[in-house]
Amino acid sequence: MTLSAKTTFATAAFALLAGMALPAGAQQKLVPAQSDISFVTKQMGVPVDGKFKKFDAQVAFDPKKPEAAKIGITIDLASASIGTSETEAELAKPDWFSLKQFPQASFTSTTVKALGAGKFEVAGKLAIKGTTQNVVVPVALAQAGGNTTATGAFTIKRLDFKIGEGDWKDTSMVANDVQVKFKLSLTGVSAL
Repeated sequence: MTLSAKTTFATAAFALLAGMALPAGAQQKLVPAQSDISFVTKQMGVPVDGKFKKFDAQVAFDPKKPEAAKIGITIDLASASIGTSETEAELAKPDWFSLKQFPQASFTSTTVKALGAGKFEVAGKLAIKGTTQNVVVPVALAQAGGNTTATGAFTIKRLDFKIGEGDWKDTSMVANDVQVKFKLSLTGVSAL
């Protein structure tokens, strides 16, 4: 597999994480300039980093009532950046993200559980390329200067979402595991 294939795979993973969707009545606002969604995959054993440049989050979250939270993220899969235009063009193709048919990935929370000390477990549905899977995402919150920063990382299996089909199914070339990392800066979240 080429670096382009790895990039595509990483982008797909990242898209999965970013695909969270929230209800329209959410009170908190995303601060895009202070937020980041990235991914890491391996191509022939070498780590390949990527990120999504366009995503949005809708959040209705009270740290004192996490069970009532509604969290959603949508990611523009065409915004995947992996460092080479050749690889990014490959991601648009049907074997990878199939962008003409599936331009976005999304995540919608189903439950949020407090773990203590500003840590939460967010379970939800991750939708990428027409496939939806249940995922559990660990999230740590930190507050400073009126902003709340939510950080975390989780791993998805790219083949579970049909990312890297055809010749790219060979996981010895492009690993099946894709780690998704995020830092979302939000305004309007109540004190922890």
